[in-house]
Amino acid sequence: MEGKRPYVETQRRAAAGDDLEEQVRRALDKAVESHPRLFFSTEETEQIRQRLESDPLPGEAWAVLRAQADAMLDQDPIERDQVGRRLLGVSQTALKRVGYLAFAHRMTGEQSYRDKAEEEMLAAAAFSDWNPSHFLDVGEMTAALAVGYDWLYDGLSPESRKTIREAIVHKGLRTSFDHAGWWVDSANNWSQVCHGGLTMGALAVIEDEPEPAKEVIMRAMENIHRPMDAYGPNGAYPEGPGYWNYGTSFNVLFIEALASALGTDFGLSEHDRFMASPWYYLHMHGPTLGYYNYSDNSESSSVNPPMYWFARKLDAPALLWMEQRKLAEFVGTTPPETGRSDRLFPFLLIWAPTLDRIQAPDPLHYVDEGQPPVGVHRTAWDENATYIGLKGGSPRIPHGQMDAGSFVMDAHGVRWGVELSKQDYHSLEARGLNLWDMSQDSDRWTVFRWNNRSKNTLVVNGELQRVDGTAPIIAFSDEPPMPHTITDMGAVYEGQLAEAKRGAALLENGAVLIQDELRASGAHAEVRWGMVTRADVEIVNVTRAILREDGEELGFHVLAGDGVSLEIYDTATPPEEHDHPNPGTRMIGFTVDAETVAETRLAVLMNPGGLTENLPDIRPLAEW
Repeated sequence: MEGKRPYVETQRRAAAGDDLEEQVRRALDKAVESHPRLFFSTEETEQIRQRLESDPLPGEAWAVLRAQADAMLDQDPIERDQVGRRLLGVSQTALKRVGYLAFAHRMTGEQSYRDKAEEEMLAAAAFSDWNPSHFLDVGEMTAALAVGYDWLYDGLSPESRKTIREAIVHKGLRTSFDHAGWWVDSANNWSQVCHGGLTMGALAVIEDEPEPAKEVIMRAMENIHRPMDAYGPNGAYPEGPGYWNYGTSFNVLFIEALASALGTDFGLSEHDRFMASPWYYLHMHGPTLGYYNYSDNSESSSVNPPMYWFARKLDAPALLWMEQRKLAEFVGTTPPETGRSDRLFPFLLIWAPTLDRIQAPDPLHYVDEGQPPVGVHRTAWDENATYIGLKGGSPRIPHGQMDAGSFVMDAHGVRWGVELSKQDYHSLEARGLNLWDMSQDSDRWTVFRWNNRSKNTLVVNGELQRVDGTAPIIAFSDEPPMPHTITDMGAVYEGQLAEAKRGAALLENGAVLIQDELRASGAHAEVRWGMVTRADVEIVNVTRAILREDGEELGFHVLAGDGVSLEIYDTATPPEEHDHPNPGTRMIGFTVDAETVAETRLAVLMNPGGLTENLPDIRPLAEW
């Protein structure tokens, strides 16, 4: 599918030969004139209300949202508090408060919610600017005011409408042309968030400000295919599951804003790769509900409103298998006063289908050979299943890390093989580090959590992986008795290893086998194999260990590797001052010498439940 633009092809089918500009202009001329027109109409309000009353889990979620909206009533309005180069936290707070309060007003009609949302919007409108130098901040703030302006339009005073509308236009839409930077035609989450938020603003005010609104929408339509085309052939998101949540959320808002206000999404909801992406997101959750958090992602996942949109749009309730668990856990454990929930939570209640017919998905295995290539395998969809994920790829991709060949592993409700979560950007930028230069000598690779010294992969002669290399997936199988993924890591160890392949296999008994085949590029190479864990580690002998956590055990066996002697390496206290500590973590591993004259094979078996004498035969990766 290299070079294919499914969005453009869909456009051509839908437009029957018309060009994009003419198609958009015709739709804009027929835009819905009344408010509210974004996402759900006045007539649909009662349908949503009835669904929340009849479906227990969404009903409980609505109770939590309303309690949080109640807590917002006594909070001081937002202030322009910029942290470093970002106002993003304030913009996200505004989007959450306005969205929750405006939704609560539409569901209940209570004046207090509307008045507080109006206060928050007027506070944002009074800011000197929305920090266009970091344009994500503008995108999210424009979205916040667009939702409040549209949903509460009839109840706002003419003066408030004018003030909020002018802020959307002058601090959002027009500013976007004065600061039309790299995000306009980029292929990452910035493009989705900025075009999504600005388009929401444009559609909210289009009858009063038609020219800037139409320009914003036209520009977005000309460029939104770029991030949508960047999803892998099977929907994988280049920046990982956490950033999938971010970018895809605003892409869905973009599509739904168009559909609700214009009556068409111009075929965007037929985009092949984009509409495959919820399956990727589903598979990036281990049985523990933690993400497979490669690249700049954290392990912790949260309730994800766009998955409810995909489930309804695709008529695929199985997509909500993990989301249903997360939502039930959230409503059962979250004190309303903490305010800990997704800022787009109201959209979950708008999009949620009936949640009483969700069954486990059929596929247990997933692969995408895009960028980055990633494969995952699991024994089942229950909480105690074994799960293994392996990625290839390159450190140079957006938000990439030196994690080619790294893996995560869950079993018996425990994440045994851990990827350290990303470090806060501001904590590093405040020290003067340039995190966005992806070259080999960048400051970025001095961050412990982001280089291969902290990853569940190889370190050769103490050196970093090569940013110009990429590790493709060269084999994948979802067939028993040994589903597996194999990646060729040779290019990311160029100059260090002449050959480097890694396979991750899921055995019939739920054990995981990690196998490497290496050859040095010089006379020999010192290779460290490592896996980060939060478990307590007992080294039984030079090739065996037992990991223990939460009353569970994992047997750790080195089955191949000359001269192996297991060690525990420190990950809790990283080497640099700018590194955040990683309390409660450690790395189990070993070091071997790889030679040029013969292939070095390493094999590690991890067996849920503890050590065992029933060990598998080791075969070359080519025979898997």
